[in-house]
Amino acid sequence: MKKKLTEKQEYVLRKKGTELPFTGKLLHNKRKGKYVCADCGNVLFDSETKFDSGTGWPSFYDARKGSVRFKKEGKLFFRRTEVVCAKCGGHLGHVFDDGPKDKTGKRYCINSAALEFEGK
Repeated sequence: MKKKLTEKQEYVLRKKGTELPFTGKLLHNKRKGKYVCADCGNVLFDSETKFDSGTGWPSFYDARKGSVRFKKEGKLFFRRTEVVCAKCGGHLGHVFDDGPKDKTGKRYCINSAALEFEGK
């Protein structure tokens, strides 16, 4: 069930917006727990997969199995892959191939506004 979102959450999740780098509430969160979709509550990422990419957005090297879907976007010379919630279709961010090489090699670059954190 979709819920009432803040203006920033609406902009990111439903209008495919991007929050400014280094402004997200969960960027520096180091607590143990899980990250869920701010719209529908779908569990997306575990805290163990979060890392500091230095990009200004929360970054994860892996998503929970079956929790996200991918959409190719862009033009010939600027292609990227959008990450959306598999349950509600909300825009979360993008995934890139420059993550930790000793893990998955992926960097899920996710907007804080698209997430809520549930501590252990």
